[in-house]
Parts: sequence; structure tokens; C-alpha cells
Amino acid sequence: MQQLLSIAHVLGGLLMVFSVTYLMPVVWSLAVSDGTHRSFILSGAATLVVGALLFGATRRHRRELHSRDGALLVVLGWGLMAAVATVPLMLEIEGLSFTDAFFETMSGLTTTGATVLTGLDHLPQAVNLWRHALNWYGGMGIIVLAVAILPILGVGGMQLYKAETPGPIKESKLTPRITQTAKYLWLLYAGLTVLCILSLKSLGMTWHEAVCHAFSSMALGGFSTRDASIAGFDSPAIEAVLMLFMMIAVLNFSTHFVALRQRSLRVYVRDPEVFAVWSLIAGSALMLACFLYWKGTYPDFLLALRHAAFNTVSIATSSGFMSDDFDQWPIFAPMWMLLLCTIASSAGSTGGGIKMIRVLILLRLAGNELIRMVHPRAVTPLCLSGQVVDNKVILAVMGYMLLWGLTLVVLSFLMMATGLDLTSAVSGVLACLNNTGPGLNELGPARNYQVLTDFQTWLCSFAMMAGRLELLTVFVLFMPAFWRK
Repeated sequence: MQQLLSIAHVLGGLLMVFSVTYLMPVVWSLAVSDGTHRSFILSGAATLVVGALLFGATRRHRRELHSRDGALLVVLGWGLMAAVATVPLMLEIEGLSFTDAFFETMSGLTTTGATVLTGLDHLPQAVNLWRHALNWYGGMGIIVLAVAILPILGVGGMQLYKAETPGPIKESKLTPRITQTAKYLWLLYAGLTVLCILSLKSLGMTWHEAVCHAFSSMALGGFSTRDASIAGFDSPAIEAVLMLFMMIAVLNFSTHFVALRQRSLRVYVRDPEVFAVWSLIAGSALMLACFLYWKGTYPDFLLALRHAAFNTVSIATSSGFMSDDFDQWPIFAPMWMLLLCTIASSAGSTGGGIKMIRVLILLRLAGNELIRMVHPRAVTPLCLSGQVVDNKVILAVMGYMLLWGLTLVVLSFLMMATGLDLTSAVSGVLACLNNTGPGLNELGPARNYQVLTDFQTWLCSFAMMAGRLELLTVFVLFMPAFWRK
């Protein structure tokens, strides 16, 4: 009970932080006079009051967080913020149920980009901005933001940072203090977002469209202001800019930070994920362009290259934009892209999936085992970039991969048991677990998740949160040992 009360105290602080995020849509609504500002003011005020009451009522239980507290706090915090974020959507979108609203906000905060809404072109601007802002906040992690600006909470920031940050290696610090690290990463994230906004505006987007799509592209979230997504703009230049920023966002933001601080590109050369990620995505885009042209999907190679490149980058980086309905392509192409979204993101990026670093570790591990078959007495430590990978990291990677596979299988079978076809079920769970967004067939890019039953919608919401928090953070809560003193 003491543990829960201590965590409730921090949750109250997080809710107070989160209440500030409602200011953006309030200001935007007043600026464009779309009439939604009252809903956002009411929602923000309610969130602030509830957070303040919770924070004050549990003040005497304030204490330093332990390692396992971080996991529980992140899971509860993520779910609670997704829940309170539903209020303005339900107030402004007629007939929207809590189940669908929660799916939408969880999709935003987890940067999945799957949606149950139609008529996005006609939504009030502030409502659309709120959806995209959730993408942006979730990209770097609202928990890390809270650690950066609320050191007055008096809790250990490292426990939160390690529980929320993606990737198997989370021990290194960029700066001596974790709050300083989080601040610098957010400043870098915000700076790149501003560059993306200005670039998109220069290409003809309105300020509203530019801000929303910059939020989505830097967060690799995939929300759009149009039902047709990026296909609605039909602009190769806009697609090129979005591809550039998605390829930046798919790399570890710590790598970007160190490169800026040292004013050297050598940092990218030393990062084992950079070459693997960029070469895999670029090579796949070229391969799929040749494949689509060979199959006659597009009449000329340049058009095939344009759509293959954009959609491959979008899905591989787990963003989820589309420039054409790739569900109509020969099945090899969309299945290959779904494979890419599983492995092509760097740890420490805003992307989803199992992360390239885990793939590299497993490939090196398999190679070492083959060497030992030929040379049984050989000593073959597993190394990346000249550094030996600790055995506990290797074991954590293997455990994570097993858990990821089991989660995919169990959730896919549950979706099929409740009436969804095989292709839709597996691709939908894969897209949610990897925080990618569009699946195939019934859940394809030209459709959305509105066809799901309430039970299936909650399953996908769980998959999105579990995938965003790297599974282990979520499933450790189901261990009896976690709750023992």
C-alpha cells in the first residue's frame, strides 16, 4: 500500500504537468475561432484539479523511487494520461465512445498513428492539433518530459527514464544529471520539429497542416489531418521532406545530441545502428521500386520509386503515413514493409518495433555460435563497435524476443477468435505492437480501425502500450514477485 501511495503522489504531479499540454489547442482554437476552446479549458482544468488533489493528498508518502516503482509508474501514468486525454475528443466528436476515444489517444501517445476516426479533413483544427500533439509528446516520452521539468517531485528520475526509454542498453548518461539529459534531448527534438514545420510550410502546407505533420513525422506517429493521409497532398516535394525528417527521427536522439555537441559526423560512423538502419531502409525502397515496376503496378520506374520510397520509409520507421494504398500492391511488398517496421528503428529513437540493436546482437550471437561449432575452444566475446556486450544484455535481448513473439501470437489468435480474418488480425496486431499504425486487409492504409469490436479495440490499445513501453516494463507487473516486499 505504501508503494502505491508513493506512486499516486508522483502520478498527481504528472497529471499537473499534463494539464499544461491543453494550452496549445486552447490558444490555437482561440486564434482560428473554431469554437472548441471551452472543451479544452474544461479538460485541462479538470486534469489540473485531479492531479493537485492527488498530489496533495499523498504528500506525506513522498519518497525516492526504487527500480520497480519506475515500471509501475510509467504503465499507470501512460494509461492515466491516455484516459484523461479522451475528454476533449468525446466533447467535440459526436457519438465517440470512451473505448474509441481511448484507442485514439493511446494511439497518439504511443506514436502508433492508428485511428478510428473518419472525416479528418473536417475536424475542428484544435481537435486535429490535439491528436498530433499527443503524437509529439509521446515521441520523446511525456514521462521524460516530466522528469526534465519537475525535479521538485523529489523522486529518482533515472528509474523513470530507464523504464520509459526504448532499447536494451539504458545505463549511459549524456550529462551528469538525468534531468539535464532529458532537457537537452527535448530541446533537440523541438528544434528539429521547428525545422520540419518551416520546411513543410515553404512547400505549400497551411500552418495548421505543417505543424500537425511535423509533430507526426518527428514522433514517427503517422497521424494526418486528411483521411487520405499524405496522398491527399499529391506532392513529391512534401513527401521528400517528410522522408528526410523520418530518417532523422528513426536514429537514436542521443547520437544526434553527441554529434552536435562534438560537432562531428564521426559519431554516426561509430554508432552500429546508423549504417544498418539507413542501408536497410534505402536498399529496401530501391528493391521494392524495382519489384513494383517489374510487376506492372506503376507504368514507369520513377513513379514506382516515388511511392515505394515514401511508403517504405514511412512504414519501416514505424511512422505510418501513406502516399498510395500499398494494400493493393502485390503481397510481397506490404509484408516486407511490415517486417521492416519490426526491426528498422534505432534504440533511443521515436520509432517502434524490436529495435535494430537487438537484431545486431542476435546476429552476432548466431555468428559466434557458428564459429564455436567449427572451433569449440575459441573464445568469442560478443562485440559491437569494438565494445564487449555484457551477458546480462544478451540475456535480456533473448528474453525480450521470446516475449515479443508470444505476445504477437497470443494477441493475433485472440483477434481471430473474435471474428477477424487472419491477414487483418496478424497485420493489425503487428502494426500496433510495433507502433506503426496501418495493417492490411480490413485494417489497411485506405481504411482504419473503426471496424473492430470493443474487445478487439481494447486488445489493440494494450498492444500499443505494451509495444511502446518495450513489453518488459508492462509484463513485469504480472509477476507475483514484483508485488512482494
